[in-house]
Amino acid sequence: MLVDTFGRTATDLRVSLTDRCNLRCTYCMPPEGLDWLPKPELLTDDEVVRLVRLGVEELGITEVRYTGGEPLLRRGIADIVRRTAELTPQPQVSLTTNGIGLDRLAAPLADAGLDRVNVSLDTLDREVFKRLAHRDRLDDVLKGLAAAAGAGLTPVKINAVLMRGINDHEAVDLLRFCLEHGYRLRFIEQMPLDAQHGWTRDNMITADEILALLGEAFELTPEGAEERGSAPAESFHVDGGPATVGVIGSVTRPFCGACDRVRLTADGQIRNCLFATEESNLRDAMRAGASDDELADRWRKAVWAKRAGHGIDDPSFLQPARPMSAIGG
Repeated sequence: MLVDTFGRTATDLRVSLTDRCNLRCTYCMPPEGLDWLPKPELLTDDEVVRLVRLGVEELGITEVRYTGGEPLLRRGIADIVRRTAELTPQPQVSLTTNGIGLDRLAAPLADAGLDRVNVSLDTLDREVFKRLAHRDRLDDVLKGLAAAAGAGLTPVKINAVLMRGINDHEAVDLLRFCLEHGYRLRFIEQMPLDAQHGWTRDNMITADEILALLGEAFELTPEGAEERGSAPAESFHVDGGPATVGVIGSVTRPFCGACDRVRLTADGQIRNCLFATEESNLRDAMRAGASDDELADRWRKAVWAKRAGHGIDDPSFLQPARPMSAIGG
């Protein structure tokens, strides 16, 4: 099992399939994009599946979520999902995406064994979308959401980041849209993971502010802590339920004490936290001929060293050198 010194057990594996993305969201990367990882540095499809198999069959991983960058840009994604879903014991397989291309891929991914999707959607306003993402692709995202629901990839979850003076006025509209379409909305505090290192606490819309904005139009009732478990989102019934909305207060309401996640980057590095400054290189060891037992031992040691929390409130906090697109959400 993947256990750390604080007694937490990692069972949720986030696997980045690429650092590339077809959007340029301002809280992630600059308009001109980034220097992408060279292809030889990326894990091959077979290498991804080998490490995922090791995690599931030997190390207690029960949920695998494929991320990016934008994972739908990975040509072999449907086959990777199929091979993951065929593992024993069978893990839950999910995907975090910006939704572009999901209208074509939702059905093939569902057929391959994908259980559900999380789609990023920060605005319903086309002009705001273009301002945030530097691309005119809102219609493509909406088509992708509809296709995911039609393919049975439910519950379809939407992740939204509110930014002060840009889209914070849309909190209520986003929730109404999700309620109307049966999507499950989660607001996420903006985190210091942008490539530009321009994040400031003053510009971040906090969980308290999000709840206050929603409270102007809806009655929100907290779900009990037992329903949350290790989930990052605090969940609230909307107008008595059964519909809910989630708020992920990664900065102001950290949930590090119950964290059960570990991350594998597209170039084969194990990270035990989004904000970790250390990585464990499984790719090079694997390519040098390491056995499954040797790789598992490296993985266990990496998780064992996990810190108590991300430390954003600590004066010594340093933003990771890698941006979110290179880590995987």
